[in-house]
Amino acid sequence: METTVANTGTEGKTWGGGNKPLKVSYGKMMMWFFILSDALTFSGFLAAYGFSRFKFIDSWPIADEVFNHFPFLHGVDAPMYYVALMTFILIFSSVTMVLAVDAGHQMKQKKVILYMFLTIIGGVIFVGSQAWEWKNFIKGEYGAVETKGGQILQFVDAEGHRIALHDVALPAAHKDREQHQSKNGIWYEKEKALPTYTIEEIRAGFAKKTDLAIRTQILDEKGHKTILSREESLKRLNTDAIGIVEGANLIHNEYGAPLFANFFFFITGFHGFHVLSGVIINIIIFFNVIIGTYERRKSYEMVEKVGLYWHFVDLVWVFVFTFFYLV
Repeated sequence: METTVANTGTEGKTWGGGNKPLKVSYGKMMMWFFILSDALTFSGFLAAYGFSRFKFIDSWPIADEVFNHFPFLHGVDAPMYYVALMTFILIFSSVTMVLAVDAGHQMKQKKVILYMFLTIIGGVIFVGSQAWEWKNFIKGEYGAVETKGGQILQFVDAEGHRIALHDVALPAAHKDREQHQSKNGIWYEKEKALPTYTIEEIRAGFAKKTDLAIRTQILDEKGHKTILSREESLKRLNTDAIGIVEGANLIHNEYGAPLFANFFFFITGFHGFHVLSGVIINIIIFFNVIIGTYERRKSYEMVEKVGLYWHFVDLVWVFVFTFFYLV
């Protein structure tokens, strides 16, 4: 059986082949395919994060307490300020990329150079800021005590404000300590480094400073972390506490559930890799603009294609920022 296609003029003519089925170049089409597949990947990661947070809501860290640092303002409680600044810088770099693409359409080389340079600077600042956030998250600020069941106990003063281990501990006269080995350590693994204080020093200091209390990760009716009474705090510290946690890694997390740290490192690291890749690609395109490659081609489509990728990276960060820092 032979199939025929009616041809009613140019308006009803079907696509007969060629390299632009939707009047879009092959390169731009492939960029859209990549963005779509990458969007599905990030969606899966964020969905897994949301499910895990819902499941472990009682032990999930409070974002305002975790991300409360600001460069050159040590000791100042600035919850979410720097993360908000990072977000603004990345979104602003998306604006400069739009201006670069528009300048390319108008064949204005000098403006393309200027706006791409600003885009690159914004990306570099964002990647550097993420590295700084990672450093503070890994190092920690207050420290905490871990129980036999893997729960985190944090210390607060009489007003309910969290305090650091150095404000609790009563250092012993000698500092000679043996590092835990996997064969006899209470962590069932070799200690990478000795903690600043021992659990005995924390117990001694806590017993002496009667205005201190312990805060658990369990939420009360108002959605706040539960603060134990003085008697309950002493009991939990003396019977359940087995070790010191300083900072966060893939196994221990002074802010709460270790799963939070796992998701934080993986998702923000995966996004940071995308931003770093975008910065490198932008630099390559930037130098091609400078030497006049696209002027000779009479087309700045490469700037437009890398612009699509950059806008996608910015949009993904909006969702990551919402999931990790705001919700």
